[in-house]
Amino acid sequence: MKRLAIAGLALTAATAGTAPVWAADLPQSPAPAYEAVPAPQQSIDWTGLYVGGNLGWAFGNFDNNTSGSASLDTSANGISGGLYTGYNYQITPNVVVGAEADFSLTSLEDSRTNGGLTLESKSSWNSNIRGRVGYAFDRYLVYGAGGLAIADLELSGNGDSDNKTALGWTLGAGGEAAITNNVSARLDYSYQDFGSQDFNLNGTGVSSDFSNSQVRLGLGYKF
Repeated sequence: MKRLAIAGLALTAATAGTAPVWAADLPQSPAPAYEAVPAPQQSIDWTGLYVGGNLGWAFGNFDNNTSGSASLDTSANGISGGLYTGYNYQITPNVVVGAEADFSLTSLEDSRTNGGLTLESKSSWNSNIRGRVGYAFDRYLVYGAGGLAIADLELSGNGDSDNKTALGWTLGAGGEAAITNNVSARLDYSYQDFGSQDFNLNGTGVSSDFSNSQVRLGLGYKF
């Protein structure tokens, strides 16, 4: 019995000594691979005063009628360019409110002849004063805007011309992308409606209902 016990102890010691060798010969599982997790995009604080410039295209419609009911409707489109300024306040991480004013020069001009009268319709500049409400995420802001529209209208014909500074309303929408913490680029659409304006051309009364759409690209700087 004593000899069997000694033999068992010797076998156990021999097995323990060779176990690491056997383990080294077995196939090894590869070390787990760890993928790099991209850092989240930095959010932008939109609160603050900003200024910018824009360039775009305007589409104007002049619904013109004389006192004799002759229709002289016309439309014109052309380049527009100007400046804008405003202030944003970021209420929550996602909700941004603000106010903005802009001024643009336009090249809207066209003419039409009817009933013996050739009428030229023209708008050289327009402006908006709007409130804005937007949704911010990552480095982007999408918004809706609305408020007061102002434009220069001029009608010429019958050897005379008459002009008005027309007031109307505007609605629009757009989006901005922050290039840096202070510089942003935007794409903006606005619709303006000025209702009916009355003109007198050497005794001939003309009513003009003017509306305008603008699509503009802008680049701004936030202080």
